[in-house]
Amino acid sequence: MSFIEMIKAIILGIVEGVTEWLPISSTGHMILVNEFLKLNVTDEFREMFLVVIQLGAILAVVVLYWKSLWPFGIKEHKVYAKKDIWSMWFKVIVSCIPAGIVGILDEKEWFCGKTIDSVFYNWQTVSIMLIIFGILFIIIENANKNKNPKINTIGELTYNAAFIIGIFQCIAAVFPGTSRSGATIVGAILIGVSRTVAAEYTFFLAVPVMVGASGLKLIKYIKDFGIDLSGEFMYLIVGMVVSFVVSIFAIKFLMSYIKKHDFKAFGWYRIVLGALVIAYFALIG
Repeated sequence: MSFIEMIKAIILGIVEGVTEWLPISSTGHMILVNEFLKLNVTDEFREMFLVVIQLGAILAVVVLYWKSLWPFGIKEHKVYAKKDIWSMWFKVIVSCIPAGIVGILDEKEWFCGKTIDSVFYNWQTVSIMLIIFGILFIIIENANKNKNPKINTIGELTYNAAFIIGIFQCIAAVFPGTSRSGATIVGAILIGVSRTVAAEYTFFLAVPVMVGASGLKLIKYIKDFGIDLSGEFMYLIVGMVVSFVVSIFAIKFLMSYIKKHDFKAFGWYRIVLGALVIAYFALIG
């Protein structure tokens, strides 16, 4: 292990913890940070690290929202099912269908003999999607300025609304830089969901999506390369712990912020970041 590489892992954990939940694209930030602080590890480990570090972030959601996520309770020494939470999970499943279809397609070389990631995972796509969804945030918030949301609790979400939100999540799955949270929040607000419900549903929707993607990536890596806790694997553990702690604060900040403010500030941030990504890569040729 290297002290310098451990510092890099900590910084990447901080970036993941902040950007995973704020609608500003964790992928866009990771690409930029990786340009300046590239981990001195094998390519296979780096690819796995950038995905599996999300497990730390998702654990923060589980800890903060455990009562809203666990569908069982105990009353008079008997276990009972919480119907409202089961209903929420069924809606989450519906929202995951579009992304699941994309995941299956991504296993096939359907686009001119290439996978989805190999076509779209680049700085050009990231910068364009940062800017496009930044503009969308501003336009949608301006359009909804004097409108009251139609859906103010997750219980009021219909399965049709859940599927529409899933389509927007699917866009994020295909085009890096969109931001999974940003895309689902935009989709939710468009169909009349309040900002707080949109954000919370985005958190809940992330649990199966991110656990599934990260878990499969981790299992595949361990199967191929094993675990060496005295080497590179410690960087992952540190990164996950840091992303968990930072995510706790990021989620609390976002929920507090949107009670008094809209998402336009994040829209402007995305536009500026997208422009910086384009400028940086244009300069380095």
